[in-house]
Amino acid sequence: MDMPKPDGPTPRPDATAASVPGSRRRRAGRSRPDLPRELHRIGRVHHVAIVVSSIDSALTFYRDLLGLDLETVMDIPSDRVRIAFLDVGGSKIELVEPMDDTTGVARFLAKSGEGFHHVCFEVGDLTEELTRLGIEGVELIDSAPRRGAEGPVAFLHPRSCHGVLVELIEAPGGPSWRALGYPVAEAVPAASSSARAVSRKRG
Repeated sequence: MDMPKPDGPTPRPDATAASVPGSRRRRAGRSRPDLPRELHRIGRVHHVAIVVSSIDSALTFYRDLLGLDLETVMDIPSDRVRIAFLDVGGSKIELVEPMDDTTGVARFLAKSGEGFHHVCFEVGDLTEELTRLGIEGVELIDSAPRRGAEGPVAFLHPRSCHGVLVELIEAPGGPSWRALGYPVAEAVPAASSSARAVSRKRG
């Protein structure tokens, strides 16, 4: 995915505030101890993204040598990147190749070369999670969910994430899926399921 280039250096942690028990000088993103645990818990690592100069070349390593299963390769015209997803035991590796030299991903590649770009975590309700993190002082690149390759996504600025670009993706079927126009499977009413089962027995 094409992301805004972070501007300015990442601030150093405030060791004094972090080391004082009960200190009110909490750093951005530190969850308040009075919040119920379920309100600040995220899900699995959905994927780790790696910028490459050529997906075809990178697949000779990740797919052919490491044996990872290739799920898909697709172009994302809105971000001007080409991506590939490979399965790694329930999580994924995302390979990201810039389609031209005008994007943030292209600038990243030119400056830093191939390598780690961001980590993506799955959440149940992306809008609620962005609201909570914003209240906690986390700097949001996206203040609302937007369309991603595999569902609604939003990014958090590295300044609030210890120098790491963090992506959040909403779990399949979450509230943002329908709002952003993703296909959502309709739940089958229990009564209808029972009626069909009875019909099959009678037949």
